[in-house]
Amino acid sequence: MRVLSFHYKLKNGQGELLDSSEDQEPFPVLEGMKQILPALEEQLFQMNVGDTKTICLEAAEAYGLVNDKLKLTVTRDKLPEGELEVGTQFKAGPQPQDPVFMVTQIEGDDVHLDGNHPLAGQDLEFDVEIAELRPATEEEKQHGHVHGPHGEHHH
Repeated sequence: MRVLSFHYKLKNGQGELLDSSEDQEPFPVLEGMKQILPALEEQLFQMNVGDTKTICLEAAEAYGLVNDKLKLTVTRDKLPEGELEVGTQFKAGPQPQDPVFMVTQIEGDDVHLDGNHPLAGQDLEFDVEIAELRPATEEEKQHGHVHGPHGEHHH
């Protein structure tokens, strides 16, 4: 098991910049822990420190295709108490795998929800540069996450 840290620029299929690690610390990943998209992780861990690459992922191997079954319309009384507006997000249940829904439209008592990831249905392009690659410490392996630069414990 290894730790890889990388810089990235994330663009959608139209070339629009969605996210970047520019002016930040490189993003650390513990190999095999599903902390990033599996198709991205697979390619990153084949690279070496200093390598750069553009990794293109089709929607199906990124955040998946849009699932119309996750687009719902419910009445306001079926939702958690509190202020609701377009963009409000909430978890559908207590389990980690329960989807997060976002309010996409409000029409009177009808609230339109979408449980798809915001990037579902989009092809993605990652421009990456590997900043660090090292063996994971025993503690990182046990805890299932990276402990900062050079394995320092940060809990």
